[in-house]
Amino acid sequence: MQKGRIIKALSGFYYVESEGSLYETRARGLFRKTKESPLVGDMVTFQIENENQGYIGEIHPRRNALVRPPVANIDQVLVTMSMKSPEFSYYLLDRFLAYAEAHDIEPVIVITKTDLVQDDEYMAQIASVYRSTYDIHFTDRDHINEALKDIFKDKISVLAGQSGVGKSTLLNTLVPELELDTNEISNALNRGKHTTRHVELVEIGGGLIADTPGFSTIEFSELDKHNLKFCFPDFNHYSESCKFRECQHMNEPKCGVKNAVAAGELPESRYRSYTAIYQEIENRKARY
Repeated sequence: MQKGRIIKALSGFYYVESEGSLYETRARGLFRKTKESPLVGDMVTFQIENENQGYIGEIHPRRNALVRPPVANIDQVLVTMSMKSPEFSYYLLDRFLAYAEAHDIEPVIVITKTDLVQDDEYMAQIASVYRSTYDIHFTDRDHINEALKDIFKDKISVLAGQSGVGKSTLLNTLVPELELDTNEISNALNRGKHTTRHVELVEIGGGLIADTPGFSTIEFSELDKHNLKFCFPDFNHYSESCKFRECQHMNEPKCGVKNAVAAGELPESRYRSYTAIYQEIENRKARY
């Protein structure tokens, strides 16, 4: 038996990389009983049947997993937002950041299309909201590699961000051999276009990245409203001074987080995003 990582899934075959070699494998029937499917990124134990083919016998415990793209054991998600076309949105960025935190994936913020907005003050303002908590990179079409070259080493990365922000362009620039079809924004739907038939992890800067522009919409269907505050790590320091240990930073008195917002120590945009997502989760529970 050998250990390896699935780096590609296609038509019922799983391509496992182990000690520099690639093996075409299938999953044993036992996974049908457990309703468990191997995912790209999974560490697996497999048995070699002949030279470069085999069967997966065991999926090792996952640190995390996403549905779109279907990848496991992700180290970081490049949360991609554009300065323009579509317009930058603090709230949308905060949604993606909270979603990544909820899945125990480290977010890295990538702001694209900076060449379309010649406003250094606005960009500095955006940076000031996030820089103390997250890695943030500003890129334009000509300087993507320069800005991001050092962030991939020894990590599995995926992309996320609303449609049209330039995720395919980003991937094409970083990994030119992908030649993804990019139609930045389809005029009819005002949505970015991209179709992919399978997921593969491709080498980049000493690490691996999923060859798909990742997810563009998110729902907090699995997240409990009481856990949402942990998805805003910049609140942690201030929540220590909340009067109530279980404070949700909503209507409670003597809330350290609300006091920090009032004092200008925590960005108001972050708190507004938090309350909006909190209400969304609460309303969803009420509906069901």
